[in-house]
Amino acid sequence: MTKESGIIMSSKKQILALLESGRGRNISGGFIAKQLNISRNAVWKAVKELEKEGYKIEAVTNKGYRLSEDNDILSVQGMLPYLSPKNISENIPERIFVHDVLESTNKTAKEMAVSGAEHGTVIVTDSQTAGKGRYGRAFHSPPGHGLYMSFILHPSKLCFSTPTLITAFAAVSVCEAVEAVSDKNPQIKWVNDVFIDGKKICGILTEAVTDFESGNTQWIVVGIGVNLRISPAELPEDLKQVAGAVFEKDNLPITRNRLCSEIANRIIHPENHNEKEMLEKYRQRMYMLGKKVLVTGTAETYEAVAVGIDDIGRLIVKRNNGELLSLSAGEIRIKL
Repeated sequence: MTKESGIIMSSKKQILALLESGRGRNISGGFIAKQLNISRNAVWKAVKELEKEGYKIEAVTNKGYRLSEDNDILSVQGMLPYLSPKNISENIPERIFVHDVLESTNKTAKEMAVSGAEHGTVIVTDSQTAGKGRYGRAFHSPPGHGLYMSFILHPSKLCFSTPTLITAFAAVSVCEAVEAVSDKNPQIKWVNDVFIDGKKICGILTEAVTDFESGNTQWIVVGIGVNLRISPAELPEDLKQVAGAVFEKDNLPITRNRLCSEIANRIIHPENHNEKEMLEKYRQRMYMLGKKVLVTGTAETYEAVAVGIDDIGRLIVKRNNGELLSLSAGEIRIKL
C-alpha cells in the first residue's frame, strides 16, 4: 500500500514539513496556524493524527510543538530539508513515492517506467518482502533498519558513453553520500557492492529495458539497498560473516530521510558529473585491486590478480598464465 504519492498538500503533511524543517526545536501552534491559514484546533488535531502514525512530537505549553530528533519515519516531508535546490526547483519531491512495504522497489520502478514515469522518479520503502540482488539473490530488507530505493533514469538525461557505467556511478554516489553524513570511509567491491570495514553495507542492482527493434535503451532502473543500522544477531545465519551496517543499531546520528536525499541529490543529475573523473573515483575506492581473487560465474572458475578498471567499468584481471581479461560479468572473491 502506498504511504505517500509525492507531496500530499493536506494540513497534516504541511505541518509535518514544518516540523521536519525545524527538527529538534519548538514551533508554536500559533505560527503554524498563521503559516497554513488554519485554526489552532486544526493544528492540534493534525498533530494527534501524526502521533497515531508513529511520529514522536513533544507539545510544551507556551513553546509549541517539537519533532523528536530520533524520529526516523520515511517521508517526502522528511527529505525536503536535505534535497538540493535543483531537485526542489525541478519538482522532484512530486516524483518521490514512499511505501511501508513493497515486494521490490525495482519491480515497482519497472512497472512505473513502462507506464511512462518521468526521469528522476524515486521509489522508497521501509521494507521489502522479495528484495533481489544480482543473479536473483535475495536481499535482506527488514523494516526500520535500512534504506531501500530505486531510481528511474532515462537515457536522454545520462551523460555516460555506455549504460554499464551507471552501476559504477551509483556506487560512487552511495559512497559520497555515506561520507557526507558520517565519518566512515566506504570502499567498493567490483561491480556493485559497497563495503565498510570489510563488511558489505550496500548492494546495487541496475536493470534496463531495450527496444526490440532499434536496440536502444528505453529506460534504466537503479536499485540501491543500504544497511543503515543492524546488529549481527538480527542477520540471517548466511549473512553474519559478510554483512554489516553504516552505524551501530542503537547509534543512528542521522535519519534515513537525510541519507535518501543525499543519494538522490547525486543520482538524479548524472549530467553534472564528468565521466573521466567519476571513473577515477571508482578506481580509487576499489579495494581489491592488486589482490589475488577467485573469478566465478563465467565459463570457468579461475584464480587471477585484479589489476585495474577499464574505461567502461570492466574489471581487468591477470590470470596465472599471464593472460589479461576484461570482465563485464561474473563474481570475484578475494583470496586470503
